[in-house]
Amino acid sequence: MDTRTIGTLTVSEVGLGCNNFGMRIERKESDAVVGAALNAGITLFDTADIYGGAKSEEYLGAALGSRRDEIVLATKFGAPYEGHAGGASSAYIRTAVEDSLRRLGTDRIDLYQLHVPDPNTPIAETLGTLGELVAEGKLREIGCSNFDAIMLEEAADAVKDGAPGFVSVQNEYNLLHRDPEDEVLGFCDRTHTAFLPYFPLASGLLSGKYRSADPPKGTRLEAWGAFAKDQLSDERRAMVDALDALARSEGHTVLDLAFAWLLSRPSVVSVIAGATKPAQVAANAAAGQWKPR
Repeated sequence: MDTRTIGTLTVSEVGLGCNNFGMRIERKESDAVVGAALNAGITLFDTADIYGGAKSEEYLGAALGSRRDEIVLATKFGAPYEGHAGGASSAYIRTAVEDSLRRLGTDRIDLYQLHVPDPNTPIAETLGTLGELVAEGKLREIGCSNFDAIMLEEAADAVKDGAPGFVSVQNEYNLLHRDPEDEVLGFCDRTHTAFLPYFPLASGLLSGKYRSADPPKGTRLEAWGAFAKDQLSDERRAMVDALDALARSEGHTVLDLAFAWLLSRPSVVSVIAGATKPAQVAANAAAGQWKPR
């Protein structure tokens, strides 16, 4: 699989999102998904302390085992979850990173990302503590998620000379959700900040498996209940049908197009997609190989 870079890190163009671990699938199924990803040449594994009520980090660390050094391990902190207030204060970061290291069974995190902005903590305080953790060898690179362009500019301005800053931003971006194109991607292009799109398949809509307003049994959108109605509106399904027809005219699927389109963006470094089955991992990895004319 082709690779790109996030700061000093080299990652595969297709990554594995581990948000399903501990929530939609348990340890045995998570092991199988991680094994399929390793076999497919995927080297970027992205999780968060909040996923699966902290089980995702646990399951991922156990599944990687002795192969941990073969991959780039990314996790996130800052969102509240089960007894944790969240935030990006110095004290909270120190607690959160130790908890994640323990659950992941590792001595360092390759990419540590602030999951959500913290309006109550100066960004300089957050960056200062993260920089200290880099110096201590507990982190290699730092990034953020759900930041708009103004927040990214403020974070860049707050970095002290010689200190590490955010090398990546992870926001929602796909063929049906184009908000980052307004300003965030422009910032990334100017500053060589890596962009990591989450929900690259629009919660599965761009996988091609949703053909009606009623989601299939066992799918994520079925679990979302009323919210799925908006996701599966007539307009959105018509857009997917048109995209699917375009992809099939080139001998591919709408899933292939979703990956290829994202990877055609200069700042997009890796398309992180979740999976609950090894077959989904294989399909995602294959989709990343298509380079449209």
